[in-house]
Amino acid sequence: MLKKKIIKQKTIILFEDTPVRRIWSNKEEKWYFSVVDVVRILTGSINQSAYWRKLKERLKKEGNQTVTNCHALKMIAPDGKMRLTDVADTETMFRIIQSIPSSKAEPFKIWLARVGYERLQETVNPELSINRARKNWKAVGRSGKWIEQRMRGQEIRNKLTDYWSQSDVKEGLEYAKLTDIIHKEWTGLTTKGHKKIKNLKRENLRDNMTDAELLFTALAELSKTNVAKKDQAKGYDKNAISAKKGGGVAKRAKKDYELQTGQKVVSEGNFLPPIKRVKKLK
Repeated sequence: MLKKKIIKQKTIILFEDTPVRRIWSNKEEKWYFSVVDVVRILTGSINQSAYWRKLKERLKKEGNQTVTNCHALKMIAPDGKMRLTDVADTETMFRIIQSIPSSKAEPFKIWLARVGYERLQETVNPELSINRARKNWKAVGRSGKWIEQRMRGQEIRNKLTDYWSQSDVKEGLEYAKLTDIIHKEWTGLTTKGHKKIKNLKRENLRDNMTDAELLFTALAELSKTNVAKKDQAKGYDKNAISAKKGGGVAKRAKKDYELQTGQKVVSEGNFLPPIKRVKKLK
């Protein structure tokens, strides 16, 4: 049975700020995703479970074998309890997506390919992932200085999320909300607002930051981590307080930097290809 192959690793990841539950099969070395979470994203339905039931019935009547590849596993429900939900691996999920008319189908496929085929070797040996990221950034024209700044910022970010994971902060939405508190405190913008002024949609905000933006983001998150440790912050509410304090450290530093240099830290600049940039500005 599939249930016996699943290890105790449950993760919530975000697609455009919307949570998607997934669970790792250690024996099969692949992720399984909550089908109803994906249906909710693609359809915008307020009753994604009912939509999925009707879709399953239609697929069965058509003789489509996709449904037989779905399994029921226990995942954390909105009420905090473990409840059975249909899950599918990446390949099966691609077939389900093809059966759902949605403007989000293509961007979701791209996202799913990235998060669904994460390599087990990179879990065991994170250096492989780091080297691959460095190579990708270099291939798209990032400078060595920018890459080093991005890597240092990611290391600081990882230490912050490690603290959250050990401090009763729920992965997924609470991580995103705390990140927004930190970001808004030092920039005056939510992460969504920051992406908007850079003309970004699905693109990663940090991958489109300037050296200065990366530096102050790292300062805010480093400060947040150390303030939280000092205050022994536990749970979302206490960490929200330390998030505001940490962001405040970077805010004050940013104000002084801008005063002394005459340069704004928050930038409209991005690293989008010229053709794509023109389309976004229309």
